[in-house]
Amino acid sequence: MSPTATRPQARPSAGAHPGGGAHPGAGRVLWLSSTAFTLMFAAWLMFGILGVPIQKELGLTDPQLAWISAVAVLNGSLWRLPAGMLTDRIGGRKVMTLLLLATAVPAWFVAHAQSYGAVLALAFLVGFAGNSFSSGIAWNAAWQPREHQGFALGVFGAGNVGASVTKFIGPALIAGTAGATYLGGAVAGGWRLVRVISARLSPVRAGVLWFGTPRHDHTTGAKATLRSQLAPLRQLRVWRFSVYYVAFFGAYVALAAWLPKYYVDNYDVSLTEAGLLTALYIFPASLLRPVGGWFSDRFGARRVMYWTLAVMLAATGVLMMPDGHLVIAHADGSESSHLAYSLGVVPFTVLLVVLGSAMGVGKAAVYKHIPEYFPENVGSVGGLVGMLGGLGGFFLPPLFAYTKAWSGFPTSTFFVLFLLVALCAVWMHSTVVRMLHAESPELAHRLESVTVTAAGR
Repeated sequence: MSPTATRPQARPSAGAHPGGGAHPGAGRVLWLSSTAFTLMFAAWLMFGILGVPIQKELGLTDPQLAWISAVAVLNGSLWRLPAGMLTDRIGGRKVMTLLLLATAVPAWFVAHAQSYGAVLALAFLVGFAGNSFSSGIAWNAAWQPREHQGFALGVFGAGNVGASVTKFIGPALIAGTAGATYLGGAVAGGWRLVRVISARLSPVRAGVLWFGTPRHDHTTGAKATLRSQLAPLRQLRVWRFSVYYVAFFGAYVALAAWLPKYYVDNYDVSLTEAGLLTALYIFPASLLRPVGGWFSDRFGARRVMYWTLAVMLAATGVLMMPDGHLVIAHADGSESSHLAYSLGVVPFTVLLVVLGSAMGVGKAAVYKHIPEYFPENVGSVGGLVGMLGGLGGFFLPPLFAYTKAWSGFPTSTFFVLFLLVALCAVWMHSTVVRMLHAESPELAHRLESVTVTAAGR
């Protein structure tokens, strides 16, 4: 889809053999890093399902609850750039192990928090786990050959499914252990026990990762200077990729945290049901990421992004419509109602599955661009794109809460997303048109094909 003048140079990836194959051990790196990322992603977004019982116990307002999830997302995004750059320098084995160990401590202490301020501060610290994404992307890009990077990075990114693990297990665990105590009375049941389990699993997973992956790691920037690592960030293309990733990933994160409460408030379902319905959105948004990577390898990332943005515009365009009807006041003083509209829980969930599927494919398409255009700077570029995408997940939940309070419509959540997706679609298409005009200026003002057929001679 891109013109010749803008195509990335066909340089070999840092993780490839001269013959084009992956390094021995690349499979272990991919699968062990992916499972570790699944655990850390679950820890990062766990407040989406824990938020409802926390709100009831501490008596929080909706904006206060939104900020608990938001600060976790914030800290899981702020350090993605340095985490990616550090991975390029010292290798993902060290960085990912450190991240697993660093997030276990605050996860333990949040189980003992008794105030909104304490939960807010500890949620911020637990959110550090989210920075594992940019580290894992840079790590796997260093081990995989270029022709398979889209699929491999999609497999790693499918660790987003960790968010659905909390939606499946969390509500049942909360309901089944509420009121009980464990570890000799040191830990209360309910939502607090969920955090203790997370804290205990992280060190175990760190040991598996450290001893299970090759001791000799591969890096793409071990000798690179800080200036050379940051140089690509001056290109507008990098920032455009970041905005795309806000729509595909930031919106995904925001909805994963927001939907349990949305279901409870608007469809009068239990927290367990809300968690299961939210998981139906999360699963395709995560598991289709490898498919999106394969599509991008096969058809080109930009073409795939056109498809996914179109689907997202259609889905959010329906989801943003508020329930209601038109009231007609007649000349005789009577009134009548017409065009009644409401979206039930089943069609709402189906549209969410469609939206999540498009997001999963689109996330992989964005990251397919990065090793293509910046093979020596996957850590810094991928880190910045991931950081800004994650920050979108930080800003969107409070924006959802405030737009709902301002408009009175719960569906304003999807109006916000519709505007974001429309911005990305317009920016991408205008960029593609400008690139094509630069490549073939003699065709820029022609509306008809210049090809003359035999019949038209």
